[in-house]
Amino acid sequence: MIKRRTFSIGLGASLVAACTGGTPSNSQAPSRMRAVPNPGYDAWVASFKGRAASQGISQATIDRAFQGAGYLPGVIERDRNQVEFKRSLEDYLAIAASDERISTGQAMLRKYNGTLSQIEQQYGVDKEVVVAVWGLESRYGARRGDVQVVSALSTLAYDGRRGQFFESQLIAAMKIIQNGDTTPDKMTGSWAGAMGHTQFIPTSYLAYAVDFTGDGRRDIWSDDPTDSLASTAVYLSRAGWVRGQPWGGEAGTVSGTPVAVLQPQTPGPRIAVFRNFQVIKRYNNSDSYAIGVGHLSDRIAGGAPFQASFGPDATGLTLDDRKALQRRLTAAGYDTQGADGVIGNNTKSAISAYQRANGLPVTGEPSVALLRRLGG
Repeated sequence: MIKRRTFSIGLGASLVAACTGGTPSNSQAPSRMRAVPNPGYDAWVASFKGRAASQGISQATIDRAFQGAGYLPGVIERDRNQVEFKRSLEDYLAIAASDERISTGQAMLRKYNGTLSQIEQQYGVDKEVVVAVWGLESRYGARRGDVQVVSALSTLAYDGRRGQFFESQLIAAMKIIQNGDTTPDKMTGSWAGAMGHTQFIPTSYLAYAVDFTGDGRRDIWSDDPTDSLASTAVYLSRAGWVRGQPWGGEAGTVSGTPVAVLQPQTPGPRIAVFRNFQVIKRYNNSDSYAIGVGHLSDRIAGGAPFQASFGPDATGLTLDDRKALQRRLTAAGYDTQGADGVIGNNTKSAISAYQRANGLPVTGEPSVALLRRLGG
């Protein structure tokens, strides 16, 4: 598997950080992502170097990989403070298939259409699906991560919570360096070692990355996304993608016999899914993620939004109401940092500030009464 969502910066960083409701940013304060002295870490690295050599890593590669590497306290903070965000499908799609993400995806499809068409022809995976994965994983390359991967992986392996897993990723990262695909200073990614436009961990890179540009390197770190996009298609193809078959869609609007019909949220659309839905879940084992990729790909291709209404939430507000609330708070001087209709920390902080300034009970929670007070 490419990665668990707990190791992401993509829908991971990009999707979660894009939520104006305010889920945590995936960028760490620069000072916390700087190496600091740690004798225990140094001793672990010394012992690891012997294990790396026994697995075929040359001394020259080991020396290059650890030159400038060090213990990153910010990585441990991120690992210790992961929060499981459980969002409704409506909220998830409001971010994953936002107007901005759709329009940017369409622009990227046009920009790289020739390359994407070649990738689709060679590997059989719809180009819109590849672009949608790119959009969710790194916001079309805008959020690939800037943490030095050798430092991040060695810090996590030393820490020991999932030491064996992260050591295996570190060995794989050193093989990538030894193969000449990139250099240690250019091998950057998320705090947990997911790399490039579509966020491969090192072992998945070794298994699936391809040199589609033909320059002799499988370069998923370049500003040019070609190798990353092709590698994503390879991954999905080998996971069992069925050429010419849809991932799924809203029940009643997609032809063929689905393998299942899901209703992740009531009220809300019923989703008919095909085998390719399960293939997308190999990238991230989440129904919401797979629906998000599939639906975003449909919208990028010019498809319609889901027709069934999700209805109001527990506060009595619809998605449009929540967007209006965010816009009105911002207009009143209480910036929610966007208006996607997803209520998170930024919006709750803005509500609290407004309530405090206006002598109201400070709850930080949205309501129909608050929307009306703000002009609705």
